[in-house]
Amino acid sequence: MSSSAVPEQARGRSLVSATLLQRALPFAVLILLFAFFAIFAPYFFTADNFEAILVATYVNGVLATACTFVIISGGIDLSVGTMMTLTAVFSGMILTNAGLPFPFGILGALLGGALMGALSGVVIAKLKIPPFIATLGMMQLARGGALLLSNEHPIYFDSTPNYPMIAQESTISTLFPSIEIPNGVFIMFIVAILASILLNRTIFGRYVFALGSNEEAARLSGMNVDVWKILTYALSGFLCGVAGLLVSSRLGSAQPSLGLGYELEAIAATVIGGTSLSGGRGSVLGTIIGAFILSVLLNGLRIMGAAEDWKIVVTGVVIIAAVYVDGLLRKRA
Repeated sequence: MSSSAVPEQARGRSLVSATLLQRALPFAVLILLFAFFAIFAPYFFTADNFEAILVATYVNGVLATACTFVIISGGIDLSVGTMMTLTAVFSGMILTNAGLPFPFGILGALLGGALMGALSGVVIAKLKIPPFIATLGMMQLARGGALLLSNEHPIYFDSTPNYPMIAQESTISTLFPSIEIPNGVFIMFIVAILASILLNRTIFGRYVFALGSNEEAARLSGMNVDVWKILTYALSGFLCGVAGLLVSSRLGSAQPSLGLGYELEAIAATVIGGTSLSGGRGSVLGTIIGAFILSVLLNGLRIMGAAEDWKIVVTGVVIIAAVYVDGLLRKRA
C-alpha cells in the first residue's frame, strides 16, 4: 500500500464518521428533549399535547423540506414563508372569488408556487444574483402580491366545504381513539418520503448534491447547472404551495398578512436537522427531526410557563448552536 493511500483512507473514515454523527445528533437531541420535558414539564406526556406538537410541526416540516433541497444545492431561500401565503391566496381567489371547482384551487396553489420558485431560480442562475438577495426580493414580491390580490383582507373558504379536509380532518381517528391525527401530519410524512426518494434515489437528487458540493466541477463535467438550479427552486416553490394549502386549510382562510417568520423557522429546522449551510450534505429525515425538535422545544417551554420572548431567545440560541456544530463537523471531515 502506498503512503498516499493511508491519508486518503483516514480522510474517508473521518468523512464517514462526521456524516454519521451529523445524522445521529438531531435524533439524540430530540430524545433528550422528550426526556427533559417528561421530567420537568407537567402534562407534557398527554395525548392532547402530542396532538398539539403534531399540529405545530406539519406546516414547518413541509416548508423545511423545501429549504432542504435549496440549501443542499448551495443556495438559500428566504421567500418560502411569503410564497406559502401567496399560494394560499391563489387558492382562495380560484375557489372563493372565481367559484371554480375544488381541484382547480389545489392546482393553482401548487403551480403558482412552482412558477414563483422557478422565477427565483432564473434570477439566480441567469442574472447571477446571489440567492440571498434574489430570494429576499422574492419574499417582498410575494408578500406585496398577497396583499394586493386579496385587497389586504382574508379570503374565507366558507363556500368550499371540502377545504378543511386537506389538513384539519382526521382520516384514521378510529384507529387512535385517544388522539386525532390531522390529515396535515400524514401529508407532511408523505411529502417527506417522496422528497427523500427524489433526493437519494434519482438523478435529480444526485445533481442537487453535485451543485452544493462543487458547482464548477459539476459544470465542467457537462451538467447544465442553470437548468438544474432553476428546477431545484421550482421544486421548493411547489412545496411552498403544499404548505400554503395546509396552513389555509388549518385556518379556514387565506391570511395575506401571514408568512413573515416562517422562513426562519424552516431554515432553522433544516440546519438543526443536519443539513450543511455550505451545501452538499443533508437529508430530509434530519430536516423532519429538526422540525420536531423546534416544536417540542417551544411546546415544552410553553408548558413550563416560559414567556414568549424567552422562546424566541432559545430558538435563536439553538440555531446558532446548530450552525456551530455544523462548522465543527465540516472541519473534522
